[in-house]
Amino acid sequence: MDPLIVDGVAITHPDREVFGEGGPTKGDVAAYYEAVASHMLPELHGRPLSVVRCPRGTTGACFFQKHHADALGKHVKAVKLKEKDGGTAEYLYVEDVEGVLELIQMNTLEFHPWGARVDDPDRPDRLIFDIDPAAGVEWKAVVACARAIRERLAASGLESFVRTSGGKGLHVVAPFDRGPSWEVLKSFCEGVARDMVDAAPTRYIAEASKAKREGLIFIDWLRNTRGATSVTGWSLRARAGAPVAMPVRWEEIARLKTGAAFDLSKALKRARSLTADPWDGIETLKQSLPSKR
Repeated sequence: MDPLIVDGVAITHPDREVFGEGGPTKGDVAAYYEAVASHMLPELHGRPLSVVRCPRGTTGACFFQKHHADALGKHVKAVKLKEKDGGTAEYLYVEDVEGVLELIQMNTLEFHPWGARVDDPDRPDRLIFDIDPAAGVEWKAVVACARAIRERLAASGLESFVRTSGGKGLHVVAPFDRGPSWEVLKSFCEGVARDMVDAAPTRYIAEASKAKREGLIFIDWLRNTRGATSVTGWSLRARAGAPVAMPVRWEEIARLKTGAAFDLSKALKRARSLTADPWDGIETLKQSLPSKR
């Protein structure tokens, strides 16, 4: 089969089913990302990026890639960043839909940006709490957790935004003016999570321990460190059913039933019907991370 040309990018093997038999094809994935690029790129562009690549689709082995390679495409850019060992390496990032599509051509399904930008990678400008419920935890408890995080952030002067994770939970995201270090951000987010655990130890946990998580919601604050990433809004997840991490309005979350409420087709429908961005204003909002909670 001839390549599919999407926004000038050649997508080979467009008929390959990448979400299992009968599921969306590689061509469908490329068309999806082209359609939602205007919604996704504001959160994605200009940030160091890890991607999940699945050369044999979601039924085969998938892997994270964060380092740049020329084979990824001419619109996939490189930025030199310091590594933990003191050396440097070229990390990848994109600025436009062509870069996104070149990564799709290389079998990328998921996009996970940093909470900082390539022009100042040591000064973050965004925080995230990943609400990860254990099996059996009701959705209303997940919603209540997200609202409680929102209230705590508001008490610190931070307006926040919410999205479905494309999995079991929700993400609460807050932008802030660049300036604090990663250590300051990490300390702030850990404090919020541990305060919530102290207030409701029978509902929440702030440790990444599956053994201790039964019946609880893990408030994952660990993504607020240098080099950590979190899935971007409108990204597909490399899971059965082609779920999508979807930015939503706060009033929408109670009407959902799961963090995987949107799949590729529902996300496309939403993109076509949206009259206003549910995260409108996140790029221009001026607010500061407090030095103390």
